[in-house]
Amino acid sequence: MSGSSRGRRAAPGAVPSGEGAELAAAIVASGTEQGLTVATAESLTAGLVAAALADVPGSSAVLRGGVVSYHNAVKSGLLGVPEELLAERGSVDPEVARSMAAGARAACGADIAVSTTGVAGPSAHDGKPVGTVYIGWADAEGTGVVELDAAGTRVQIRHAARDAALAALADRIVERPVA
Repeated sequence: MSGSSRGRRAAPGAVPSGEGAELAAAIVASGTEQGLTVATAESLTAGLVAAALADVPGSSAVLRGGVVSYHNAVKSGLLGVPEELLAERGSVDPEVARSMAAGARAACGADIAVSTTGVAGPSAHDGKPVGTVYIGWADAEGTGVVELDAAGTRVQIRHAARDAALAALADRIVERPVA
């Protein structure tokens, strides 16, 4: 085996291309210019948003960190999502998305955070149909949430959620007037 190496190819859609990559680059450029930092809290996307940002050269100036919070114990224990909220509404909920983003912002000491929670399938979860996605954001001005009704395979839904999270983050950073 000496002298030989095998490379692995990324699965189609594994690396953001097109709009997703452009958004990540714009977030890093604007964040760097404005001195802003970003954090992520990801359930549905399990690190895809943070990875998309980290793929951009210079991202270390902007990306503080992220939490993959696939399990509710991580959502409540690390991100501070109230256990009562999770018990009453389940993990796929707009208020959970808001709380996840606020928790990531605090945990990572970032200026702006984004979160993802949703149902990639193949079955419904917490009473929500496949394709239901909530993107939360938190910054010094407050919190917000965007709902997405995504279609496609499990992989396509997760990547649509990644791109929607990047778009929400870009709305908070790229569109922000420079102080």
